[in-house]
Amino acid sequence: MRQLLPAVALIAATSVSASDKQLLWGDTHLHTHNSFDAITIGNRTIGPAEAYRYAKGEPVVHPYHRARVQIGEPLDFLVVSDHAEYLGTIRYVYENGVPTDDLGIVDTLYAWLSSAVVNFGISTKYGPLVFGSRLPKSEDPKIAGERVIEEGMPMGGLPPMPDVERSVWKEITDAADEANAPGDFTALIGWEWSSNAGGVNMHRIVITDSGAPEAQQYQPFSFLNSPFPEDLWAWLNDTSASTGADFIAIPHNSNISKGYMFDKKTLRGEDFTPEYIALRAKWETVTETTQIKGDSETHPELSPDDEFADFETFDFYIQQDESPYVVSPGDYVRSALRAGLELQQEFGSNPFQFGMIGSSDAHSGLAGAEEDNFHGKFAADSTPESKQGLVDAGERRTPTGWDMSASGLAAVWAEDNTRESIMRALKRREVYATSGPRIAVRFFAGYDYAEDIFESAEFYSTAAASGVPMGSELASQAETSPEFLLVAEKEADGANLDRMQIVKGWVDSDGRSHEQVYNVAWSGERTLEENGQLAPVGDTVNLSNATYSNTIGTERLQVRWQDPDFEAGQEAFYYARVLQIPTPRHALFDAVAMGKPLPEGTEATLQDRAYTSPIWYRPE
Repeated sequence: MRQLLPAVALIAATSVSASDKQLLWGDTHLHTHNSFDAITIGNRTIGPAEAYRYAKGEPVVHPYHRARVQIGEPLDFLVVSDHAEYLGTIRYVYENGVPTDDLGIVDTLYAWLSSAVVNFGISTKYGPLVFGSRLPKSEDPKIAGERVIEEGMPMGGLPPMPDVERSVWKEITDAADEANAPGDFTALIGWEWSSNAGGVNMHRIVITDSGAPEAQQYQPFSFLNSPFPEDLWAWLNDTSASTGADFIAIPHNSNISKGYMFDKKTLRGEDFTPEYIALRAKWETVTETTQIKGDSETHPELSPDDEFADFETFDFYIQQDESPYVVSPGDYVRSALRAGLELQQEFGSNPFQFGMIGSSDAHSGLAGAEEDNFHGKFAADSTPESKQGLVDAGERRTPTGWDMSASGLAAVWAEDNTRESIMRALKRREVYATSGPRIAVRFFAGYDYAEDIFESAEFYSTAAASGVPMGSELASQAETSPEFLLVAEKEADGANLDRMQIVKGWVDSDGRSHEQVYNVAWSGERTLEENGQLAPVGDTVNLSNATYSNTIGTERLQVRWQDPDFEAGQEAFYYARVLQIPTPRHALFDAVAMGKPLPEGTEATLQDRAYTSPIWYRPE
């Protein structure tokens, strides 16, 4: 079982006092059998209660292959975030049959036929085909979205089941309250708003800090209410006012949004307004940067000078028909941060001033992100054999389990392990993402730090007194270049660290944005080349048995750094990226277990990483 570095070890290594914020690890994006796609593709038995048990470290029975499974290291918090659309209704039809009391004979027959198709998919390996048949076709998302508002989007012949959805929402929220143990484990209430009009992924995870009594005053806002994000934010405004609950909406899988997630126009094709920007900035303070369906930090076509940009790239759209993957700046987080600086120049405010987290998006009900203990995205692609593909899709290019990434985790610096503290950390963006390993990272910027700051008995308060932590804005101080403090430490029994980098984005006097990646600390005796590049750390992965050695890299890195290209009058952001040494990818573990080579093009190793939330420098 994996172990996190003991708190005292981290405190000793980074001189953090016991009164400082604590580092919590969690997953804000997990689906159970109440999600229509999860139950259709293998998860018939893991509901919210079982999901919380697994996240807490208890063994459970796998919903597909029925073996006993257990997370390697328990989580500190979890959000069960089932799709708001058709919430629990497919499970109800499978377990109880389709309700037909209010239907005529023709509609009853159609409902029975639809339920037979659903049950066939759930009971056989053809669930992916049944699910795929309900996906949208590629088209203009504005046209498709307006049609959803006007006509709805029926699930075949299955009738609407609002009573079932209300009952399931009560079950979900009651289970969260039952699992919630302040100070020990936090069960946050949430859901997924799954806007996918025209095959454009605009999904958001919605989380509240309230309990079941407040949450049961409303039914989750869904794609069927509106596929346009500004309508979701307006609903959050109204519902927060009426219930007293706070919310946050977290975009995910921007990498498959066809350029719309972080576009400079709304999904309706309209120009931004100050009101739109304010509403977006209020409710979307973080974005999910890495998860099972790939990494959304950046892409080689957008960051050609970044040698680590091609990481867990996922290029499959969620739609019925196949269309080629097209890279757009609106798909990736780094480009969005740059666009935010440009829009700041125009509007005086930034719609893309968000922090970064990771989470899994697992549909098996099994949270966490562990390469050697990865249960797939769906329950049915959880074995080495089934990860190669559940059904033959013919000539169509479709993702397999090996195209998925065993990612990610949300790291939160919070006062304590409670709903309220975690929500506050998400709101102030004092959070970061990892692609799975529990790399402990602290990142500050400020002025006039003492020479012995890393040895301070009050590291956090001292660093914050002269500056700000990750997720914050730093005001200019005359022409002085700020100092950045960055500390990273590996997971106790995990891989060593290769290097730490700081990614900078800025706007020039013409309002155009740019980016630069700086290597700021690294293991071993390597030295920077004239162009700032650093030689690879090496690779100890044994491809024949899926092992590696910590004979390269280092357990801990720390640096105080100043931007060598700093200009006091330029708006800028800075975030840290921390890389591990190469380790075996989950596909290699599967190949070794089966005694077969990996298919050509399937990655056998990876360099897992952490991304901190940015710090924004604001000139006078």
